[in-house]
Amino acid sequence: MDYIKSKIRDVVDFPSKGIVFKDLTTVFKDPRALHIIGWDLSQLYRDKGITKVVGIESRGFIGGSILAYEIGAGFVPARKPGKLPADTIRMEYAKEYGTDVIEIHRDAITPDDIVVIHDDVLATGGTMAAVYKLIESLHPKKIYVNFIIELSALNGRKALPADAEVTSLISY
Repeated sequence: MDYIKSKIRDVVDFPSKGIVFKDLTTVFKDPRALHIIGWDLSQLYRDKGITKVVGIESRGFIGGSILAYEIGAGFVPARKPGKLPADTIRMEYAKEYGTDVIEIHRDAITPDDIVVIHDDVLATGGTMAAVYKLIESLHPKKIYVNFIIELSALNGRKALPADAEVTSLISY
């Protein structure tokens, strides 16, 4: 993971003053780093019977797609409102200043599915908690949660159910 950490760019005061943003675009553009992430993610879930990987817009699409490909699962995008063309279900959730909404296609997950929800960074956990509730409402057999980076000082895991199986490749 030292190689991956060496490729993460810190952006000071983004998206607002006082925030140090962990930018993974510098990781994703590096072929070796992207390969390492794909390999490490797939090793976490290769033998768990995963049938669907849900990637959260937008950077969660990158690692989520790679993970789905590597383990032979389907990929489901969790998107902002109005971006999905068919019948959707949605969840509104609180953010630092206001609320937001996330959607998935109503037919994306079935009770036979074993799901990994993937996003690039766990910060406060609000978006992941909303997607978790959406997926849970469709009653899959099992739900796993995964991040490339976890900002542990922000206690994002507390936003998730206590019994959620959460893994992160890198923790700060």
